[in-house]
Amino acid sequence: MMIDLGCVVDGGRRAAHQLGEHSGRWLNPAVAVSHRLDGNVVTDPIVNQRSLAGRLDDVVRQLNELLALNIAESTQVAGSLTEQRHSEYPLDALRQLAHNAIMHRSYEGTNTPVRIYWYADRVEIASPGGLYGRMTPENCGKGDTDYRNPLLAEIMANLGFAQHFGLGIPLAEQALRDNGNPPPEFRFEQQLVAVTVRIRPGQGQREATESA
Repeated sequence: MMIDLGCVVDGGRRAAHQLGEHSGRWLNPAVAVSHRLDGNVVTDPIVNQRSLAGRLDDVVRQLNELLALNIAESTQVAGSLTEQRHSEYPLDALRQLAHNAIMHRSYEGTNTPVRIYWYADRVEIASPGGLYGRMTPENCGKGDTDYRNPLLAEIMANLGFAQHFGLGIPLAEQALRDNGNPPPEFRFEQQLVAVTVRIRPGQGQREATESA
């Protein structure tokens, strides 16, 4: 149950080749864990839990599928003929933030996975390892970049799972605005970067009230 950089997809071969004879090395026994909770606090019952591990391309594809499955939609009827569908969260925003967590997390000295907590009123993504290099709370998400894992970043970009030039957070912020969600809330600690994405207003209220 580990992550492998020896990607088999054509787009990642050039970057993976740079790993030489160690291109198939497992980096970490736990890549990401998703917890769906029945309420708004971490001690509420876990509805389901899933661990993601394996080769990089498989892990990210499984992650994308998991994100899509966990997003609920509602339908509002405007007049007699028009339906408007709204998602709790824009899928692209969660993808950008979750991919960032896998790309920029620390794989050295820790077996802690990226953790994704699905609460009734928000999603929290926690990534082991603090900000790296020249990154600060002030310039994070403003287009500045630095890479703890440059090879991993290149592979993910070649596979179409990430963008260069620090676009991930701005794209997530734009998707949240377009969907009517509040902006993401970041928390920076010495050994952790976490982001909270709150549910679109008007959705999920019944579940949040019942579990409070």
